[in-house]
Amino acid sequence: MATVINMPRLSDTMEEGVVAKWLVKKGDKINEGDILAEIETDKATMEFESFYEGVLLHIGIQEGETAPVDQLLAIIGDEGEDISGLLNGSTAPKSEAPKEEKTEEPVAASGENASIPEGVEIITMPRLSDTMEEGTVATWLKRVGDTIEEGDILAEIETDKATMEFESFYNGTLLHIGIEEGQTAPVDVLLAIIGPAGTDVSGIKDGVSAPVPVAKDTAPSKEAKTETKEVVTTTSTGGRILASPLAKKIAADKGIDLSQVKGTGENGRIVKKDVETFTPAKAASTPATQKETTSTPVVQAFVPAGEVSFEEVKNSQMRKAIAKSLSASKFSAPHYYLTIEVNMQNAMASRKNINDLPDTKVSFNDMVVKACAMALRKHPQVNTQWTDATTNYAKHINVGVAVAVPDGLVVPVLPFTDQMSLTQIGAKVKDLAGRARNKKLTPQEMSGSTFTVSNLGMFGIQEFTSIINQPNSAILSVGAIVEKPVVKDGQIVVGNTMKVTLACDHRTVDGATGAQFLQTLKQYLENPVTMLA
Repeated sequence: MATVINMPRLSDTMEEGVVAKWLVKKGDKINEGDILAEIETDKATMEFESFYEGVLLHIGIQEGETAPVDQLLAIIGDEGEDISGLLNGSTAPKSEAPKEEKTEEPVAASGENASIPEGVEIITMPRLSDTMEEGTVATWLKRVGDTIEEGDILAEIETDKATMEFESFYNGTLLHIGIEEGQTAPVDVLLAIIGPAGTDVSGIKDGVSAPVPVAKDTAPSKEAKTETKEVVTTTSTGGRILASPLAKKIAADKGIDLSQVKGTGENGRIVKKDVETFTPAKAASTPATQKETTSTPVVQAFVPAGEVSFEEVKNSQMRKAIAKSLSASKFSAPHYYLTIEVNMQNAMASRKNINDLPDTKVSFNDMVVKACAMALRKHPQVNTQWTDATTNYAKHINVGVAVAVPDGLVVPVLPFTDQMSLTQIGAKVKDLAGRARNKKLTPQEMSGSTFTVSNLGMFGIQEFTSIINQPNSAILSVGAIVEKPVVKDGQIVVGNTMKVTLACDHRTVDGATGAQFLQTLKQYLENPVTMLA
């Protein structure tokens, strides 16, 4: 069935876009994740990727042409499919009926208001990534009545990818907040109203804010109350504490009272480092003493007591996205696993020699990433993507590196990894991992992988399996380097080995192919000098 793709809204202020360049042409086979075009917005020129598979049947906006958001951009469907009905109903550039119907729905009754007072600006939940369907207001950095200047950060909004700062593009006073902290709402629902101080916006907000959703659970009022308590932090005198979401999470995990922490961020805002370096003024020892005193006298038969209870913690947008993508991968791709043990003696010696050089730092994980990139070049079947109609062989090698972050897992990507040196890989991975943990990665830096490496060796895990990061055909799980007895030249000696497990999609990678890939990988890791050529 044909799918209509409209001009996307790639920024909150975007009203129209220019197709700077089409990267595909009519009749081309399109796979999910393929870049269709470069679209120029009011902020930047961004790559626009397809979320559908099929044949490009129609291009509605030519290169260099400007079109409003939601106008027909392209149609993807089955080869030879009749799309005349879609063309007759959707492609007329000057037909505003479909656009008006779509915009009236999220902005509720904005058209029903008699008029919007002069200078008043309605701000809706922005679409901060192309896959974003809803967002959660993590923190409001401004309050109703505050003076707002263009460029001021209004709020931190959690998407399915990251928590991002959302800035104002208008000057005025914050007259109304439509989505409270902790609440989740779809894109285009009323977020805030900015205008001249004292302006009556009751008619506007009553008409526009109706769609703001409260979580539709069995006890919404209880959940909403709990979320607000966790997100909005106040001092003992009732004053509001400014803290980043990550700082709040770390404080909650460590049991730190944020009212005792001094913020070093903008306007005294508490950031991650403030919580991590915080030392309580004085630890209370009396309760521990009392506990020791009361727990020692008499040994009695243990009688379980208490009540069965659960704490409901709202799933973050990132956690929802992880659950959705990994479930789809596990239940659709037939996984199988191959494990080998690698002698890391030479790798350890080579790494020491490399790191003895000035301004050079290489990890074992960097060596694994480099070895994978080189092995993929020799075994292109592993560097593939499955579709129902074709198997796509990627001519480029982009290795994704799984990075654990407080809210889940992200996979930053190293473009053209096979062309990078060990030191370049080390520097790039360090930069990407650091920004991933601070939620500073862009969506482009987390997409486009053709193979993935997941390493839990630093946590002492010796062997494990991973779920394939779709649309990749394989993922490598890397365990810890273990000192153990090994046989060398007929003698038992002390050696250092590491187990790696390759998870493969059996639709694209047969067992023999996966085994041959691992043998090549083993040769590179056991003879690191071959990776320096």
